[in-house]
Amino acid sequence: MRLRALLDTDALGLRLLGGEDELDRSVRGVMTTDLRDPSRYLSGGELVLTGLAWRRDAADSEPFVRILVQAGVAALAAGEAELGAVPDDLVLACARHRMPLFAVHESVAFATITEHVVRQVSGERAGDLAAVVDRHRRMMTSGPAGGGPDVVLDLLGSDLDLRAWVLSPTGRLIAGPKVAGPALPADTCARLAAEHLAATRSGRRGPHRVQLDRTTYSLFPIRSSGRAPQTARDVRETVLSDWLLAVEADAGDWPAERLDLLQGVTQLIAVERDRRDAARTVRRRLAQEVLELVQTGAAPAEIAARLRVAAPVLLPGLGAAPHWQVVVARVEWEGGEIEGGPLAQSLLEEVLVDPQATGPEPSDRIAVAHTGDEAIALVPLPAMSSEHDGSETGLLADVLLRAVRESLSAGLDDDGRLTLGVSAAVHSAEGLRGALEEARHARRVAAARPGRVCAAGHQELASHVLLLPFVPDDVRRAFTARLLDPLEDYDRRHRAELIPTLEAFLDCDGSWTRCATRLHLHVNTLRYRVGRIEQLTGRDLSRLEDKLDFFLALRMS
Repeated sequence: MRLRALLDTDALGLRLLGGEDELDRSVRGVMTTDLRDPSRYLSGGELVLTGLAWRRDAADSEPFVRILVQAGVAALAAGEAELGAVPDDLVLACARHRMPLFAVHESVAFATITEHVVRQVSGERAGDLAAVVDRHRRMMTSGPAGGGPDVVLDLLGSDLDLRAWVLSPTGRLIAGPKVAGPALPADTCARLAAEHLAATRSGRRGPHRVQLDRTTYSLFPIRSSGRAPQTARDVRETVLSDWLLAVEADAGDWPAERLDLLQGVTQLIAVERDRRDAARTVRRRLAQEVLELVQTGAAPAEIAARLRVAAPVLLPGLGAAPHWQVVVARVEWEGGEIEGGPLAQSLLEEVLVDPQATGPEPSDRIAVAHTGDEAIALVPLPAMSSEHDGSETGLLADVLLRAVRESLSAGLDDDGRLTLGVSAAVHSAEGLRGALEEARHARRVAAARPGRVCAAGHQELASHVLLLPFVPDDVRRAFTARLLDPLEDYDRRHRAELIPTLEAFLDCDGSWTRCATRLHLHVNTLRYRVGRIEQLTGRDLSRLEDKLDFFLALRMS
């Protein structure tokens, strides 16, 4: 039953004190307690009734509510008989943790509420219990060993007439029903992933319901089968690595049995996810070993020997040794208290897969290690013919994040960043150390750019932009202020558009005719504006040095 139904039952004497947005939560049981820590008796989904005997002072409310949240409790109902009113500190603690809170009138016995909840929940479960148990059994026997997620999704379609898909956090399609029906478009997958990540970051409990193109979807998180939802200390530790189950239906009015069934489906898929993650262990170990050799300055012959071992694992069936690229990624959160390396490793394994590729298998040719907050990928490329040097072959930084930028930005919200750097392709062990440093430099260039998701490639390292990320912030501010502040102040007072004129003039390589044409100005007007720029700054735009200073100031501003 829903919390909303309890509130609508006048005989229960419940008054809502907080949690209006959470009234669609399901209640699967009831428990009365005055223990300071009742977690051992909670299994999730309960309405907890308390007379507040556990509360000695205001400081007790926060830890008590936190325990209930970690146990997955549906709501808390506090009696007014003991203290006369529910304390404000308890109301505030519940609001902080999005825990619905009811006040129970002193005239209503807890036994009355308990009897009502038990009767309602038991009645809802009795009708279809046999069918639920049978479906669970069929899915268990047809699970990972019998065909993987696709089989489970087909059962959902045949038994419950539900179309469902398994998606990665980047919106890549992992699995879908094999039965007839239109495929889920790639842009829809990306939007669903973004909606799911945004809802998760906001603290809303799943399933998350969204409507896209007049179709309603319910999104269920698929968490590691070895990790309960409350185990993670912070949602940011897992939000960018968990898969999700997208169901083409509105789960808002589903009975508890159907929600239980879908939770069981996510658990089955989580087992398959863990099994496939375990298969990555060998590739991760290979990457870690190669990385350690490269970073410690091992002899090229030793690194080459290790690469010969790695090549058959990552590119089975290819006789020639491949070329290699190095990709470096970092996930950083404000505050810095969350370790970013494991998350960056998991995310990089996903990002490096072609977004159009379905299923988990394409990632089997990627080896990613992590050290500290940094993830490093060793990406093999098929052997190239002798007329190519690899400089124009392989992964391109600006392409890697294009398809996943929307979803990842939603998961990073306003306190996280993903930055990524890509090296050029190398064809020997001697080149790996340089490729690693090249990828790291490119990532630093990406980190100097605005935005939550940024990438840079080796092609950009020959440009002036390589220098800008390493200029101290105070030097940047002083340099740009000295050159641009007089112009910005003049523009504010006179609407003279000196800054846009300066940008256009430099972009046209100082050509008066081309610049005047671009700005739709007479050449004399352009000369007047440039003269004003020179007068305000004391610079001469006919001199290369002054042009370069203005150019860099505009780039750093």
